[in-house]
Amino acid sequence: MTQDESGVVADIAARAARSAGSVLTPNVDSADRGYVGEHGEPAPDLSRTEAAVETLGARSASVMVLAVLAVLYTLYFARDFFIPIVFAILLNFLLSPVLRALARVKIPTPAGAAIVVAVLLGAVGGGVYALAGPAQQFAATAPETLANANKKLRKLIRPVQNATNQVERAAGTLGDSAGQRPPRQVVVNTGPTISSRIFGTTQKLVAAILEIVILLYFLLAGGDLFLQKFIKVLPHSGDKRKAVEIARATEAAVSAYLSTAFIVNLVEGAVLALVLWLLKMPSPALWGALIACLEFIPYLGALAAVIILGLAGLTTFDTVGHALLVPASFLAVNLVQANLVTPMLLGHRLTLNPVAIFVGLTFFFWIWGVPGAFVAVPLMATLKIFCDNIASLAALGEFLGERDDDERRVLIRR
Repeated sequence: MTQDESGVVADIAARAARSAGSVLTPNVDSADRGYVGEHGEPAPDLSRTEAAVETLGARSASVMVLAVLAVLYTLYFARDFFIPIVFAILLNFLLSPVLRALARVKIPTPAGAAIVVAVLLGAVGGGVYALAGPAQQFAATAPETLANANKKLRKLIRPVQNATNQVERAAGTLGDSAGQRPPRQVVVNTGPTISSRIFGTTQKLVAAILEIVILLYFLLAGGDLFLQKFIKVLPHSGDKRKAVEIARATEAAVSAYLSTAFIVNLVEGAVLALVLWLLKMPSPALWGALIACLEFIPYLGALAAVIILGLAGLTTFDTVGHALLVPASFLAVNLVQANLVTPMLLGHRLTLNPVAIFVGLTFFFWIWGVPGAFVAVPLMATLKIFCDNIASLAALGEFLGERDDDERRVLIRR
């Protein structure tokens, strides 16, 4: 045995002797200074790695990631608390111009807030009462209506189904005999109903509405209370002036956006109700109100409206052509609204690009369900307006906005 080999054996024996005391004792050589490369490569400098991890930037990034995850978990698990607050704040932005108009005619702010909330409750209650009869009648005849729609849909897809069955028989996928079909399985649905999925239980719905109404009144009656408190705690006069400018610009822009979107959806619902009345569709006001609500949900609302109106048309009219006129009329009205009316009224500054809309819709639907889908676009528009008025967040606002063709042509020329 050479001298080197004897040294290696001695080293192994020494390590075994040190670890023989306990199986939990780590086998660490205190004399080992780390790995060195084969061709004179330097050993890893662990002190530099430790210094990089301990820098302020690395710590800030870690804290930011943890903060984002904490916010997401809080929004998800506390959705019953946050959803009424968000609805109340958006309604406050929507109704603030009405309250300012009442203030110009010397009506005190608390009295004006009470008038606005009372009129809102009366309008919503009157609309619900007027549409309760047709809605109840439609719900009572829903099973028969869906059965009739199913029969007509089977007639429409029967040629496709026959062709599919022939292909399956030719491939031998229908069993041993050509006419043999697998036994039909009966599935019993024991899950929650559609209404409970959308609105939850009656107790939660009533509690949420009551919370929205009370909070909306306090927000309207308080006026600039929170803005005054925020300005009061700012130390510098320049910061106070900038905060007032940002708050005023954001409130005006959000109010303009929500008011315009609300009026556009109402007008679209009224126009569609008139078209359906000309097509001899029963309860056109009910369908118009449904479309006005679904238009607050981009993409998915239009898709749901086409499906619902298509089924309603198939169950109402005997001919397929007459039935297809119902969803086709909605598509025509929706195309005019989305491509002409809304861009003309809102302009490019207050519109969002499709990617931002889809991501925001998916995120809020995942966090808050159906109520989150209704408030997704107003919240994204509010975020964009807020970013546009803050210099440090201008890049995010530019990303959320729609493409400006004039700016694009200028950049290409440069």
